[in-house]
Amino acid sequence: MSSVLPMKGDRPWPAALTALGVVLAALLWLYRDTGLAMVGIWARSETFTHAFTVPPISLWLIWRRRALLAQMTPRPVPWLLLPMVLVALAWLLGQLATVNAVTQFALVALLVLSVPAVLGWEVARAIQFPLLFLFFAVPFGEFLMPLFMDWTADFTVWALRLSGIPVLREGLQFTIPSGHWSVEAACSGIRYLMASLMVGVLFAYLNYTSMLRRWLFVGISILVPIVANWVRAYLIVLVGHLSGNELATGADHLVYGWVFFGIVILVMLAIGAYWSQPEGAPAAVAPPPPGMSPRSVGMASTLAAAAALAVLALPHGLLARVQGEAPASLHGLETLAAPAAGWAPAAQPPSDWRNAFLNPTQQLQRSYARDGQVVGLQLAYYGSETADSKLVSSTNALVAPQNGQWAQVQTGRQTVQTLGQPLAWRTAELRSLASALTDTGGLRLTVWQIYWINGELIASDARAKAQLAFNRLAGRGSDGAVILIYTVKTSAERDTATLQAFVRDHMDVLTTGLRRARDSAGG
Repeated sequence: MSSVLPMKGDRPWPAALTALGVVLAALLWLYRDTGLAMVGIWARSETFTHAFTVPPISLWLIWRRRALLAQMTPRPVPWLLLPMVLVALAWLLGQLATVNAVTQFALVALLVLSVPAVLGWEVARAIQFPLLFLFFAVPFGEFLMPLFMDWTADFTVWALRLSGIPVLREGLQFTIPSGHWSVEAACSGIRYLMASLMVGVLFAYLNYTSMLRRWLFVGISILVPIVANWVRAYLIVLVGHLSGNELATGADHLVYGWVFFGIVILVMLAIGAYWSQPEGAPAAVAPPPPGMSPRSVGMASTLAAAAALAVLALPHGLLARVQGEAPASLHGLETLAAPAAGWAPAAQPPSDWRNAFLNPTQQLQRSYARDGQVVGLQLAYYGSETADSKLVSSTNALVAPQNGQWAQVQTGRQTVQTLGQPLAWRTAELRSLASALTDTGGLRLTVWQIYWINGELIASDARAKAQLAFNRLAGRGSDGAVILIYTVKTSAERDTATLQAFVRDHMDVLTTGLRRARDSAGG
């Protein structure tokens, strides 16, 4: 490292850098699954492909400060081990609840905190931006996608009507005289926002010294891609409409989107460069305290590194002790769904719809009939949760994002007497895309959803995640199931009455059977 940080006899960098290198190597090894999960998301999701550039950019930014760093004396900050302990425990909770965002933010935070803990505040302040820039490597923000899709649909419909084009809208689907359009996940603009925000923050750091200018440019880098995506979506529909759907349809409208976005970002950076400021002089380097020798500083860095290693290993030891194992599968799951009195097995399900809950351990699908109404049941059971198979996840949905047969057009809540107490079920309305939006006779489904977790029924994703984490801490495993019941939509009153009757007659048998099957399987 002497070629990076020139040494002098009174600058004990070799021992300090060795200590930090050992800590970072241990961090990346102990938390390799978390790190590999991040890289996997970068590779498969275009929204976060830009994150591949974050580590090399951060290293380059640190390299630019090498002359200043060489003048400093590493001074470990032992009390920073306390926040490192808290972050390590946060990683543990995220691991127990299988919340990737928590574990990944914790990994980066541990890396960032390791620098001042081993090298000291002066060194960390000199490279604080490159260190904080590493948080852009965390693939975070996809939870905003539904909101951004709604905003894009709102603006597009408003702009089309302002242009004199009549629009019939339902949810994210809308019809104009020339055809049918929908706002897909790729149209949300999240990927543009993430890339623009990273570029904007980096540009502001490199080109401005005033904090006011930096924050203003960061704000612009957030606002511009959002508005630009709205305009992009409107122009794509307008071009398609005016060309008789010969242009801007299919995959080519995504290409137009990236070209449009690239031009917008280049214009934004060009305008921002006009107000760039020269880099200020670096702050004076504090002299080493009297009596501090290279040997004493090297020893302090080594001790700080040893303590940091203990902190990094702490959550892994706890994880091995607290997590219980859930059964790999439930025996007799198929027998849980026998029709109650007054109900009979239906010859056909209400529709061909299938949920998009990914990689369950077991699935169950049944259909029931009573008084001319057919109710479908879909149950997905998840055993011990993994990164690729978990009950509560942003990737689990009633309808997959690229589903070409069904669209979710409405969501809500319905309070239902369930097992003797009022319980708010999640509700949704699905529309078959086989029928046009203007076809009032098209097939629609009313769907109710609830989670079953260790005998408790929960509607909220957040509560379900918390309950799963608590169960693992208590050694009860992390298994659970999602229960979906649905019927063809006729009228709100009749649909509600039909599904309420099904809940009244079947939920006790279902939940009791799930618990017994789990217990008999050794959970």
